[in-house]
Amino acid sequence: MERSPLVEFQEVTKRFGDGPAVLEQISLTAAAGDFIGLIGPSGCGKSTLLRLIAGLSPITHGSLTIGGRSPEAAAADLAFVFQESTLLPWLNVAKNVEAPLRLRRIPGGQRVATRQRVLELVGLGDRGPAYPRQLSGGQKMRVSIARALALAPRLLLLDEPFGALDEMTRERLNEELLAIREQQAWTAFFVTHSVAEAVFLSNRIVVLSSAPGRIAAEVPVDLPYPRTAETRLSRAYHDLVTEVSRVLRQAESPRPVA
Repeated sequence: MERSPLVEFQEVTKRFGDGPAVLEQISLTAAAGDFIGLIGPSGCGKSTLLRLIAGLSPITHGSLTIGGRSPEAAAADLAFVFQESTLLPWLNVAKNVEAPLRLRRIPGGQRVATRQRVLELVGLGDRGPAYPRQLSGGQKMRVSIARALALAPRLLLLDEPFGALDEMTRERLNEELLAIREQQAWTAFFVTHSVAEAVFLSNRIVVLSSAPGRIAAEVPVDLPYPRTAETRLSRAYHDLVTEVSRVLRQAESPRPVA
């Protein structure tokens, strides 16, 4: 049975002012529960695409809906995790996670309960009193994810959240993110430059071409969930990494890759 789309792009083009198109003729749907990996050459508009979904930048042409509504109307249903942790250095971990709940005027008791639940979910249940300067890079990103999950989003947008981390930490956080997803019902768009990361996380990978960004290919990832460290040792995983790498090279080059 086909699932109805949660996010739907119909021939979307994005320009900034009178400049050239950054994204062009994007038609794409994501159903509830999808984990969409977005990869492509630098400057192809991956992050811009996330900002369109979040309602942080208007589309120039075409149509974009989230659950049948405009991005602005659906803003309360989504959360954004940026490349940097964007934690407020003068607030401790607990207060950083509670910050968006305060903005939504969530009562104090509910804020505390939600904060503790999501910190435990990311393995930082005892780090509430710590300040960002006392955390490792991986811990900061866990707090950022906890802060996003505190909003109970239907849609989670992640813009290279693990890009600055070492490989072992990145792989561990990939596994933790999928474990959290098993417990919650959100749809994800995940920008990365790592083909291996995209294959491990996603059930579908969207490859964008060089600027202006167009959809060069969509690659289904037929690997069963839950995925673990053992998944990376499988032949199917390595075959998909090879295939997506080939498609990405084609997207970067005006000439077909044999």
